[in-house]
Amino acid sequence: MVSPERKFFCVTASSLAQEVHAKEPPQSTKFLPKDVVLYQYEACPFCNKVKAFLDYYDIPYKVVEVNPISKKEIKWSDYKKVPILKVDGEQMVDSSDIIDKLFQRIHPENPIPDDDEDKKWRGWVDNHLVHVLSPNIYRTTSEALESFDYITTHGNFSFTERIIAKYAGAAAMYFVSKKLKKRHNITDERAALYEAAETWVDALEGREFLGGGKPALADLAVFGVLRPIRYLRSGRDMVEHTRIGEWYTRTESTVGESSRIKA
Repeated sequence: MVSPERKFFCVTASSLAQEVHAKEPPQSTKFLPKDVVLYQYEACPFCNKVKAFLDYYDIPYKVVEVNPISKKEIKWSDYKKVPILKVDGEQMVDSSDIIDKLFQRIHPENPIPDDDEDKKWRGWVDNHLVHVLSPNIYRTTSEALESFDYITTHGNFSFTERIIAKYAGAAAMYFVSKKLKKRHNITDERAALYEAAETWVDALEGREFLGGGKPALADLAVFGVLRPIRYLRSGRDMVEHTRIGEWYTRTESTVGESSRIKA
């Protein structure tokens, strides 16, 4: 029997038979930044939205992992959230705004897509999909610990902070997730996640991507915010119990390898 993990991470036989999708061409010659730095939390869905865009457009970038306790890495900024993107010294904030600005610079001859469908689904990502994630990844104490094991392993923590954050953070977020569940009128966490996944697949209307033959900004946004749960039980369950797996695998293949510059 094929495990959910294998379904989630490997290209299935059916997807191998499909046409190989290429990334967008290299960024516009009018936009060749020399230094792009992303200040992030590895597990942050909004940071992963920005990374999906940078990866798809093959824009090399460095990553600075922010310590969520001290936030010393962003002391220089008046903005105290992530993501923060510095492009040749210019600060950009808010994931959707960052993507809009980058898109304009990559495509100076075209305005930001004013496609009502793309705009609608980008808004759905920010206003609905992201709110379904926390109640799922912290749904039970074991899932909360699994999530914080990933967060602390990939995050910028000292050894002591890692131990404290894993157990204290998992306990705290388990209870916070219950409040978030109530705030966003979620009665069944997994049902809400599955419904969101199916809603997105329905929006595709049989197309490979919302953008047709290549990802729209909304495709990159959905893929980006789902990417942090790819190693978690919630993500495995989502792929096993909904139709989103084929689209996810196709988008993952199209976005391609990370454009991150290793330190």
